[in-house]
Amino acid sequence: MKAIIATQAGGPEVLEICDVNEPMTEQGEVKIRVKAFGLNKAETYYRNGAFGTLNAERAPGIEAAGEIMEDPSGTFQVGDKVVTAMGGMMFVRHGSYAEIITVNKSNVQRINSNIDYVTLAALPELYLTAWGALDKTLNIQAGETLLIRGATSGLGLAALTYAKARGLTVIATTRQTNNVERLTALGADHVVIDDGSISEAVRTLYPTGLDKALEVVGASTVVDTMKTLKSWGEVTVVGLLGGAPVIENFGLMSDLPSSVKLSFFQSGMLGTEALPLDASPLNWIADQVMNGSMPNITAQVFNYDEIRQAHALMDSNKAIGKIVVKAH
Repeated sequence: MKAIIATQAGGPEVLEICDVNEPMTEQGEVKIRVKAFGLNKAETYYRNGAFGTLNAERAPGIEAAGEIMEDPSGTFQVGDKVVTAMGGMMFVRHGSYAEIITVNKSNVQRINSNIDYVTLAALPELYLTAWGALDKTLNIQAGETLLIRGATSGLGLAALTYAKARGLTVIATTRQTNNVERLTALGADHVVIDDGSISEAVRTLYPTGLDKALEVVGASTVVDTMKTLKSWGEVTVVGLLGGAPVIENFGLMSDLPSSVKLSFFQSGMLGTEALPLDASPLNWIADQVMNGSMPNITAQVFNYDEIRQAHALMDSNKAIGKIVVKAH
């Protein structure tokens, strides 16, 4: 089969389409023919060597949309439309940049929607992470106010469109004024320009504070984000855009407002017993995107042999939305 391999650490030019052996389906796994996959920053970190030694026989990629080729357990039927995310893809097994992959059955969800594979491929990693952070960690409810700090990131856009579909009022932040129109078009009720300190601007809009906050930037801004919340408000950190996930000299009394809850959600939980994929709302999300009730956040679609161009676009940080690659 064909697979895209990072032959050495470096830029997009190190990605090559190679012939590799098709994986065997082990117990507890299913085999999937990949139809399309989304790109993630994790793959660029892997490609440039940030995760350590590269495996010249293993394809990168942490999510895919495709169809079932084989399931020894009988849980899925051959031809079932599915998505998969995480579960050791790229690190201990072929990732989604391969034509055929085997993945843990618990990291697979059947999709009943008529949504096409390319549109579907933009959803798994972003919306499953948004679900874990917003529903499972923050327990969002219709009518609440939600701050999304770092809203132009892929995860920020997914969280924005999902929260709006769930009936929340969303305050989105961006560092660039030219992103305001895009965020407003996707449903943001307010857009705040982030100069590193937004709490005063948010408090001007909502003097008593907000209910919930999703912190995509990370440690560098979370102390300021907590200042936007009302008593008993909650913030969960999901991103590391602002650097290492460490807050120096963090004072529980001086920096953590009384009664405000601070948590961290990591997408590595997806597919575990604590967060099984079959409990996710991804089928509902797929239907919402297909019928136009939720915006499609795909930024650009590339062919399989254009993987270097796709990675170059991701490296440029100029794509406001999800980059998708068609495998077939």
